[in-house]
Amino acid sequence: MAQFTLQTPPRPAPVGEFQDADGNSVTLLDFGHKVVLLNIWATWCVPCVEEMPALDRLQGELGDEGLVVAAVSVDLQGAAAVRPFYQKLGIKNLAIYLDPKSEYTQLLGADAVPSTLLFSRRGLFVGKLIGNAAWDSPEAIALLRYYLNER
Repeated sequence: MAQFTLQTPPRPAPVGEFQDADGNSVTLLDFGHKVVLLNIWATWCVPCVEEMPALDRLQGELGDEGLVVAAVSVDLQGAAAVRPFYQKLGIKNLAIYLDPKSEYTQLLGADAVPSTLLFSRRGLFVGKLIGNAAWDSPEAIALLRYYLNER
């Protein structure tokens, strides 16, 4: 993936919280030793809308291998905006995560939507991509499998 930028050297993920659909606090630690592809997005963002189905397919394909696609919406209306959006697009593999005040997003330094950050099983920030991508493409899957198979 040409637009993917590696973080060299990898660094620990910033400690911060976002929310699940019920308003409960979530951190990257809650995903255990999984590879986390954290996507910052919004329902009003055209490139985000374009890439969301690919992220959903990716979660469906690699979720059993230890990948979590955490799509974190920055919509001010929170779950009230995301639920109908997921239903309209037929999103069925992605959980709803929220950062309506963009506090976690700011902590990550993600100042554009969509922004996607990759975290290894050891909780290290290993790279990012600004803008939308075909996350279910063979090239993206190969990149993610590299981290899924990393020891």
